[in-house]
Amino acid sequence: MAGDDRAAEGAVDFWSFVELADRRLSEEFGFRHRLATQVLLTLNRAAMIVTYDLEASVHRPRGLSWAAFRLLFVTWLAGPLESRRAATLAGMTRAAVSNLAKSLVADGLLARSPGERDGRSVLLSLTDRGHATMLEVFRAQNEREHQWTGVLTETEQRILIMLLDKLISNRDQFDVRERR
Repeated sequence: MAGDDRAAEGAVDFWSFVELADRRLSEEFGFRHRLATQVLLTLNRAAMIVTYDLEASVHRPRGLSWAAFRLLFVTWLAGPLESRRAATLAGMTRAAVSNLAKSLVADGLLARSPGERDGRSVLLSLTDRGHATMLEVFRAQNEREHQWTGVLTETEQRILIMLLDKLISNRDQFDVRERR
């Protein structure tokens, strides 16, 4: 690392890190796709910040993790669901859903019943308590979502959705690994 980089290390924030990464990756290592790195660093950072904020301000105070909320959310809106389908919709592994479902069942928020496909499949559904919890939790989350997105106009929000959808929709052009 160059001397000036070490001296500035204590003052590096996210945006100066992106600039540092951009410069070093291109000048020292010869990587050509500078803008791609900036886009994905920023996208990843934004997702992490918003997710952490939602978990810390909405979910943890109500005794839920972000993962528990995601599983309850998809079950609430699309359920009852086989656990493998819930895993796909929540962006989780089947093993993670299985483990998480045990604690949510013990907490009285989720119910498990035998699936119709075979003896091994499990159907997940919200209990009455789970349904009431999701109404209350999502009301708080939706207000926080509005606070986050309020810095953008409605048109900017729609453009952002369109751009993210375009990014994700074209993933079949290369070998993308996704949770299954």
